[in-house]
Amino acid sequence: MTTLDEIDRRLLVELQRDAAQSLEALGAAVNLSRNACWRRIRTLEKAGIIKGRVTLLNAAKLGLGLSVFIQVRTNAHAPDWLEKFSKATQSMPEILGVYRMTGDLDYLIRARVADMAGYDQLYQDLIRRVPLSDVSASFVMEEIKETTQLPL
Repeated sequence: MTTLDEIDRRLLVELQRDAAQSLEALGAAVNLSRNACWRRIRTLEKAGIIKGRVTLLNAAKLGLGLSVFIQVRTNAHAPDWLEKFSKATQSMPEILGVYRMTGDLDYLIRARVADMAGYDQLYQDLIRRVPLSDVSASFVMEEIKETTQLPL
């Protein structure tokens, strides 16, 4: 882990809030010059702390109104199955996150689709690509909180 000072933390908070801010605005927010701000950002990128900068989109306004969590259990735990599963899920744009879990559940998939027909298409595509023992889904009725901001 890289040691961050208070200015680095404030800079990261600002970037998480709005990565499109100008260097002048960022510098003013953290009390640094434009150049000092730029150098710190480059250092944080080189250290791998800043992985990238993205634009967050409104999924519902883009016709992707259904958020789903897919619970997967499998009897296959061989490295070749995991590689096939990993490649399949990574190549499917509807799948936003895939997590290997502890406990009764093997994998949890977070996906975004237009509607139930979109989910069914995603499900059919997934089981066609990789054998799964048990698949169940939970559909989000209301998003109470969703953020990409890490607590710093």
